[in-house]
Amino acid sequence: MQAVLLEAPRSVRVATVAEPVPAEGELLLEVAAVGICGSDLHYYNEGAIGSQAACPGFVPGHEFACRVIDPRGEPLGLPPGTLVAVDPARPCGTCAWCHAGHPNLCPEVVFKGVPPTAGAMAERIAAPVECLFPLPETFDAIDGLMLEPLGVAVHAVALMRPRLRERCAVLGLGPIGLLLLQVAKCSGAGPIFGVDPVAARREAARELGADRVFADLEGLLEATGGRGTELVLEATDSPEGFEAAATAAAIGGRIALVGIPEGNRYGLDASLARRKGLTVRFSRRMGHVYPQAIDLLRHGLVDVRRIVTHRFPLTRAAEAFALQAARADGILKAVLFPNRILSPNGNTKEGGMP
Repeated sequence: MQAVLLEAPRSVRVATVAEPVPAEGELLLEVAAVGICGSDLHYYNEGAIGSQAACPGFVPGHEFACRVIDPRGEPLGLPPGTLVAVDPARPCGTCAWCHAGHPNLCPEVVFKGVPPTAGAMAERIAAPVECLFPLPETFDAIDGLMLEPLGVAVHAVALMRPRLRERCAVLGLGPIGLLLLQVAKCSGAGPIFGVDPVAARREAARELGADRVFADLEGLLEATGGRGTELVLEATDSPEGFEAAATAAAIGGRIALVGIPEGNRYGLDASLARRKGLTVRFSRRMGHVYPQAIDLLRHGLVDVRRIVTHRFPLTRAAEAFALQAARADGILKAVLFPNRILSPNGNTKEGGMP
């Protein structure tokens, strides 16, 4: 079968790899669609995220939806043809953190698309039955793959427990930031301000419910009379993201750090955060939130299709990665379709399935 291989920073190719062989408790799946995530871009740009390095030939991809093609799914309520979202995380279930209700912090987790475990940028993949979530008939593959980043947003916002009508700033309006914005709004926060230097992202934030958007922190601080906001959701990839969040936060405010900084380092003026008495939470992946994420989409409370702006066949993965890394052509998120034939200009700027 065909799969995307990361060979080195900024080097992607499509090659033939061995077919997956399902282990006990797993089903064979056909990948319907797989997104390029911000963490995929860290592996693409830097070759690693902290100690997790992508060796040559690594298959990325942890945001994906699939169709069951394994007949063994029939007695499990997953007959061939069933469209499923796949939770890429399989925590151990036995450690202290799993028992405490924090499977997202499990140190023994096996996570598809994170080295050394191959991801879903391939024609087929095997996954544990307990990680499969059948999708409502109204959902398509785009909806299914976007449940993973939506789950990240649901988890991060839940950590912060937004207060009714408290002011909230979202820093970084990429896919995760746009989902954080919508989930925070669902949770009662507001007004919600968005900050991003990229015009296309600011426009998407306006469409998705931001009350005001700004190109920089100066605009945000001016709009809040210099006070900042009580809640700050940081979703940038900048080493200055932590300090920007501290600058945006009001005295006594709360910050969630959701983004992964380039170079795996933050810079921070300590007195800025200390003198404001800020509360800071680091958000890591998600817990068991797929049913909640599905419910948000089913009731139309979150729009994920607006975030998917570009679509590519698997054979054009290198182009998709380069475009998303450059943040060019108005891109928010690129999606690859390993088993679907797209038109020659398959990178159409439309949400949903082609």
